[in-house]
Parts: sequence; structure tokens; C-alpha cells
Amino acid sequence: MSLATTVEVAATEEVHSPAYLVFCDVDETLISLKSMFDFLRFQLVRRHEAEGEKRYQRIAGELRRQSAAGAPRAEVNRAYYRAYAGESAAEMAQLGRVWFALGAADPKFFIASTVAELARHRAAGAEVVLVSGSFAPCLDPIAERVGAVHLLCTSPTVENGVYTGEVPEPVIGEGKRSAVLRMLAEHPGISPLDCFAVGDHPSDFPMLDCVGHPRGVGDDPAVREYLDRRREQSASAHPGRALACWSMGRDEHSEGCSGNCALPLD
Repeated sequence: MSLATTVEVAATEEVHSPAYLVFCDVDETLISLKSMFDFLRFQLVRRHEAEGEKRYQRIAGELRRQSAAGAPRAEVNRAYYRAYAGESAAEMAQLGRVWFALGAADPKFFIASTVAELARHRAAGAEVVLVSGSFAPCLDPIAERVGAVHLLCTSPTVENGVYTGEVPEPVIGEGKRSAVLRMLAEHPGISPLDCFAVGDHPSDFPMLDCVGHPRGVGDDPAVREYLDRRREQSASAHPGRALACWSMGRDEHSEGCSGNCALPLD
């Protein structure tokens, strides 16, 4: 191969730089259910039938009790993964594919407005990044379906092919901020102000804080209040440009946007 040919091949293999990044929460933002609980029940019942249902009710009940008692979401997340201690990571990955195939057959599995928004962003040259406290067995097939290039999720420790039950860093709350900031640092040519983030819950605020275009899904008053505050702040800093919008929820159109957002949804 000549030097000229080598240079030409290198140029064609140059790493693609996305126009911007879109960080998207998964549970009740992209899909209509809580993947961790739904998958836990699915895999336990599929493998252990009636006994699996009893185990699920016991584990889920304890997690809900911890949450109701005020335990931090990150600690509840850690407690969830302790239920997988000793389980085969490969078997969970296979079961995750089955869980997704069955679940996604339901038209209500995905939140259509979020899927449509991500598709519009991808068409505009963005890369989609899923950010979730859930784990790869649930999230890998979801990421593939919506064309997400990156996945930032909780990664339970695996030793000798099995889960230990431990979690180095839950991607919940501040864990989402840390994961998003690391991803942004890997793309120094992209301004965070040009990036989007989509969430449905106050635990997503640390992620939404990292970008110039926060988006809300659902009807949580705390999320709407947060976006209203961000809109006021952005209006002061960037007159005539609404960086924070209520993207979705009761319908599939933006509410309160000036029309100068990077990617209008209507």
C-alpha cells in the first residue's frame, strides 16, 4: 500500500465527531416501566416459577421499605444488586434479551414521544447516551433499539463470571452527574451548552445540570419547577433563547419554548 493510499484510508477512518450529545434517562423517561423491578420479577419467575414470585415479593418489598424509610436512592440501588450475588452474568444477559423481546412487543413499552425526540436528535447529527441506575442486561437491547451509541449505567462487580452483589458506583443522582461529566470530558470539542438531557425525576437533576438543554418527561411538579427555574436563568444569560423546555408529558410537543431551541420538537 502506498503512502498516499495509507493517508487516504486513515482519513476515511477518522473518528466521527457528533454534533452534540443527548443524555437520556431510561425508566419512565424512555420506557414506561421500572426496568430493574420488572426484570427482577421476570427472571425470578421464569427460572423458579411460584417460588420465584415469592422471592420477588420479598426482595421488592424490602427495597420499597428502605425507600419509604428515607434511604438514599444510591443505597437502595446497591441493595437491589445484592440480590444478584452468585448469579451468572452471562445468564442474566441472555434473560435480558428475552425480557426485552417480550416487553417491547407491547406498544406501550416505549414512551413514543421520547423515542421520536431521540430519532430527531440522531437525524441532526447527535449521539444518544443512555444514563441509568439499571444494568446492562436490561439496557443493552434498549440502547440497540433506539440507536444509542453510549451507555452509562450501574455496573455490578463480576468475578469468575458471576455477580458478587457489590456495586462500585451506582449511576443514581450524583452518580449520573459524575458519569455525564466524564463523557463530556471525552468529547472536548462539544460544548455542554449545546447538549441535551432528558429525565423524569428529581434524581435526574444532577444530570440535567450538566447541559444547556434540559428536558422533562411526565408530570412531576418538581421537574416542572426545576425547568421553569432553568428557563428563567437561561433567559437572563441568553436573551431570546430558551434553553430549558418542558418537552413532553401530556402531549408530544414543546411547551414554553421560544422557537430558538437547537432542535424544536414541534
